[in-house]
Amino acid sequence: MINNEKFLTKEESMEVEMALLTSQEKFLTRLTISSLRLLQVIAQDLEISIENLTSQQIIAWMEKDSKTRKEEGIEKAVLKWE
Repeated sequence: MINNEKFLTKEESMEVEMALLTSQEKFLTRLTISSLRLLQVIAQDLEISIENLTSQQIIAWMEKDSKTRKEEGIEKAVLKWE
């Protein structure tokens, strides 16, 4: 299982920072890397391949994680933002 708190490592972030990209492109690159990791977690949780994930499944998973964070606390949720 992916370490849920490490959707983008410091090393990866530094690699992106060193890339010959605009600020917007760097942001999108970081977002893309972390999104891939999150999709891997979602697919594993739903026991399906990433390729078969639908937008409805992603939304439902995000709602479930949000509900978990609100009802059980941030430590029980996958995403650790407030």
